[in-house]
Amino acid sequence: MRAMVRVFATLLWLFIPSTSWAEDQFKVLVIATPSKYHYEYIPIVRESLERLARLHAFGITWTNNPEVFDGDLHQYAAVLFLNTPAEQLTAAQRRHFEDYMRTGGNAMVVHRAAIVPPNAWPWYEKLVGRSFTNHPMIQTAVVTVADKGFPATFGIPDRWIWSDEFYVTANPYDIRIDPVLKVEEASYDPTRIWPGQVGKRMGDHPEAWFRYYEKGRVFVTLLGHTPDMYRDERYLQHLLGGVYWTATGLGRQY
Repeated sequence: MRAMVRVFATLLWLFIPSTSWAEDQFKVLVIATPSKYHYEYIPIVRESLERLARLHAFGITWTNNPEVFDGDLHQYAAVLFLNTPAEQLTAAQRRHFEDYMRTGGNAMVVHRAAIVPPNAWPWYEKLVGRSFTNHPMIQTAVVTVADKGFPATFGIPDRWIWSDEFYVTANPYDIRIDPVLKVEEASYDPTRIWPGQVGKRMGDHPEAWFRYYEKGRVFVTLLGHTPDMYRDERYLQHLLGGVYWTATGLGRQY
């Protein structure tokens, strides 16, 4: 009889949910809407990010519908724009997101999400910290670590061979950013671009950075064009570090 009681107690313990097991450290809203050149990546990155979320005990709300911005954003420690054209948001949705940032919300911007048409949403351009000019064709280049103490560079070598669209940006609002990764323009050809366009060199060429905006944290990475990148463990480590800092403000070594 006692043996049966012990077995029953063990089974009961196994099946009763444990708060410590199930409780997420924080929750992130990920919006990934398809665009002309960015849609095949979505199922790949969703699987990869959800795996990272399970491994590192944080929650993800995944959506491709901008209507989520009509709801309460304050439940999220961060909003991640993943290759999503931000100008898709309606005027009301933009105001909700602006209010979220002004009351302590945080934002992470990945690749295509850093692009908005000129004057389409100046507030968002200022959030990103740079304005898109153009990009050369996908090429292999040397990406360098500009801030070894930032979580999005942990696990990234000082000189990293990476192939991507290395966005060229401008700074029309004279905004200060803190670079995290840069790309060496001598390691590829920034002028290798499509007919009718003019490739430009930046010289000092940031590809990922962080900054503070309104009352929140912002992390931007311009890397991440092709679907297979979202299977690459180093790139995923880069994204994870960005999520971790954006959501918590922790982990940065000064």
